[in-house]
Amino acid sequence: MDVKIYPSKLIGTLNAPSSKSYSHRMIIAAALAGGISEISNVTGSNDIKVTAGAMEALGADVLADGDVYTVRGIKAPAAKADIDCGESGSTLRFIIPVAAALGTNATFRGHGKLPERPYTPYVREFSKKGISFEPQSGLPMTISGRLTAGEYLLEGDVSSQFITGLMFALPLCEEDSVIKLTSPLQSKPYVDMTIAALKNFGINIYETKLGGLPMYLIKGSQKYSPCRVSVEGDYSQAAFFFTANALGSEIRVKNLIPDSVQGDKAIVDIIEKSSTGDGLEPFTVDVGDIPDLVPILAVLGCFTKGTSRIVNAARLKIKESDRITAIADALNAIGGKVTAGDDFLEMQHVDKFTGGEVDPCNDHRIVMAAAIAATASDAPVIIRGAEAVNKSYPRFFEDFKALGGEFEVL
Repeated sequence: MDVKIYPSKLIGTLNAPSSKSYSHRMIIAAALAGGISEISNVTGSNDIKVTAGAMEALGADVLADGDVYTVRGIKAPAAKADIDCGESGSTLRFIIPVAAALGTNATFRGHGKLPERPYTPYVREFSKKGISFEPQSGLPMTISGRLTAGEYLLEGDVSSQFITGLMFALPLCEEDSVIKLTSPLQSKPYVDMTIAALKNFGINIYETKLGGLPMYLIKGSQKYSPCRVSVEGDYSQAAFFFTANALGSEIRVKNLIPDSVQGDKAIVDIIEKSSTGDGLEPFTVDVGDIPDLVPILAVLGCFTKGTSRIVNAARLKIKESDRITAIADALNAIGGKVTAGDDFLEMQHVDKFTGGEVDPCNDHRIVMAAAIAATASDAPVIIRGAEAVNKSYPRFFEDFKALGGEFEVL
């Protein structure tokens, strides 16, 4: 689907979609609980659907009725499973340890850039515990063996998803385990979200320090308990509309928890500090903990009065796209002045975007960032492959239109 967006001010009230990160975590935990759980306020994006499908392949029953997911936990794990992770890195990295802890011989498949995204830390650590990977990189890939308790050493600066995956799995092992980090932890708020989500299901993870780095202690033989829970709104999606406000729109965003542990809540402070009443002040933002905000922060940075910078962004080169290069190319194509480096973006001031055509590289967040950029353009913006929003926010353009956004499907 290609769309042509006409410059317009967005006005109105919006319910933020549910947190995709929390939704993944709640569905997996519910599937591991003995009984029936009800998870409400779930936005049924493509990523969430493949996580639900993965847990069904392992033996759970998942019924989606609107935004309510009813999950009957796994009674007898599947001996074998074929798991299609779509384009979801979270699904792949969360479910590999879960399948291993259940003793399921599982084949994982993926699409888009997912087969290129690494799972090397698991190959290294799980091989020590008797888990085999065939092959040891790329997809499709099959694991066999049963995960056992013990010490797991993980890099903190590769992806917090590996830590989360083990946090789901290790409580199922008989003995106690520990996750030790060998480098500083980036995206720590996502680990905090995992710990918070697991508490809803009776699982406790204990954080301490070792050599100044977080270390996680996990008791074995824990039991997941079913529960009823509502998923909070997603700050990473709300960020698009907060930024639209900074560029002149008037949107009230609801369904957000002020004291949320979501790292992407940082968008509120970033915009507040940049907004002075006399234009937007330049900013430098370290995105080590908030990589999902990069595309929309790049849009915001184009309208600050000087040069704004996004730093510590190297990991974004292996997202749905090479997100550093892709967002720079997208904004430059519509009149931005953005420089991309190996681990940074630099944005020079523009008065307006000038319109043009954007290739979002099949990246949902670049589609949404380009749509918001179009509201501050003096000519229409064409976005190719806009259906990429289905990965995380399938009703984005419906909400955009309800707020007064003007576009046509080409």
